[in-house]
Amino acid sequence: MTEEERRDGIGTGPPAEPAERADDRPLAAVVPKPEAEIAIESLRAEGVYDGDRRVREYDANHVALPVTEPPSEPRVREVVRQVDPDYRTRDLEGLLAERGWSDAALATAPGSWAVVGSVVLVTLPDDCADEDDVADALLELHGGAETVLADEGVSGTFREPATRHLAGERDTETVHVEHGTRYALDPAAVMFSPGNEAERVRMGDVVEAGETVFDMFAGIGYFTLPMARAGARVTATEANPTAFRYLLENAALNDVTDRVDAYRTDCRELADELSVDRVVMGYYGEADGTDDAGHGSRTDEAEAFLPAALSALEPGGTVHYHEATPEARCWERPLSRLESAGRQAGRDLAVREKRRVKTHSAGVVHVVVDAEVE
Repeated sequence: MTEEERRDGIGTGPPAEPAERADDRPLAAVVPKPEAEIAIESLRAEGVYDGDRRVREYDANHVALPVTEPPSEPRVREVVRQVDPDYRTRDLEGLLAERGWSDAALATAPGSWAVVGSVVLVTLPDDCADEDDVADALLELHGGAETVLADEGVSGTFREPATRHLAGERDTETVHVEHGTRYALDPAAVMFSPGNEAERVRMGDVVEAGETVFDMFAGIGYFTLPMARAGARVTATEANPTAFRYLLENAALNDVTDRVDAYRTDCRELADELSVDRVVMGYYGEADGTDDAGHGSRTDEAEAFLPAALSALEPGGTVHYHEATPEARCWERPLSRLESAGRQAGRDLAVREKRRVKTHSAGVVHVVVDAEVE
């Protein structure tokens, strides 16, 4: 028995300790070090990862990942009980206070951030007191993270991210696991919005096995992957070469290559050749919340792609139309655009569901409308 095994509670433990106390010790899942990153995301997705404790080295080749109960997946070498678990401060403000930040300095700390695989993406306020301290604290806060990037927005038709390295590893390729779906990506090269998680999950729930789907703006497989994993046959188009490479990689990573037909092209080039049960339009272009009355509305917003979407749909099919719309015109603007597109195509649309996905920016919301083509 190794000293680490004794520390983690394998075997008899301290001889004088009552059995009931040993049974109360927190659990840890032992996994090989190279698999730790994916294992942590899988444990989070299962809801058993204990973020209140730190990841600890188990032996030269393994780490002990804190869990609240034995996991069903991923496969682990064993589950052990820990002696003297290493608890972490569970909020950024506390960690920064430990570093000597005053109340005035704490008021300049970021209020939110996102963890994508092993990468933390944080939007820093312009008056942030010390971005290096923030980055180091975020690495401490998220034990499985290896890199912190400043998120400085996305731009362009391809929605390419602008990031700045703050701390940790320079190699930012990672695998993000979400409800069993694995997304390989580089957050410094392609966009990934954690705020869309519920919508990604929903797409896997609403689709039925055997359905045909056209994902017009597939990206790295945001919606394609959960739908294909649910048994749908997905035609996925993506024009961004970097995102397209990850789309192909992720289809293989999730073992759905036989259900994904991927094309690096403008979706409109393929729409007339398709006849599908469902169309997903998960792109809203450069929308900035302006209206349609000559105040900056742009022609590359999602509405410009509605004719192609409707041409690809069979009667009775469903279109999932995404839009970033001014709060003041939610739901009037997306519904009017859908109605207008249907009228021009000579097809009747019936709205089946309306959902807010997330806040896009000040005064602007990201919404999705599910409409059936009658």
